[in-house]
Amino acid sequence: MNKWLTIVLCIGLPLAVGGVSAYVTVQNIQNWYPGLAKPFFNPPNTVFGPVWTALYILMGVSFYLLLREPSSEKKKQAILLFFIQLVLNFWWSILFFRFHWIGIAFIDIVLLWLFIILMIRQFYRVSGKAANLQWPYLAWVSFANVLNAAIWYLNH
Repeated sequence: MNKWLTIVLCIGLPLAVGGVSAYVTVQNIQNWYPGLAKPFFNPPNTVFGPVWTALYILMGVSFYLLLREPSSEKKKQAILLFFIQLVLNFWWSILFFRFHWIGIAFIDIVLLWLFIILMIRQFYRVSGKAANLQWPYLAWVSFANVLNAAIWYLNH
């Protein structure tokens, strides 16, 4: 496949996942979320879009770097972990914003955090560059874990 088409598809995939989950939840973000009690460290809503966009782009570049590596069992496992974390990422927004299941969303984001760690570890076995691009994602999801837990506590 053409190199540039592969790059576009690799970056487009996580951006599409984020875009669909944002589209499905945007009304609740505007109407329901502002009414929740939030901790003092909750960032303004304007921070989330740019941060997630940057993270989805990094995720896509990382995935592209992984796909460029020779076929191997380690690479197949890394791809599987990439898709598992992407599914967990997608469902977090739906669970939290669409269904208002803050506690279930917390379970999802903890699983997401664990699968990001597993993904990074497996990416390292295939491509250190691809793995290193995932550190900002892990850092942000670590923060999001704490934020989700605090919102659940404050509104439970």
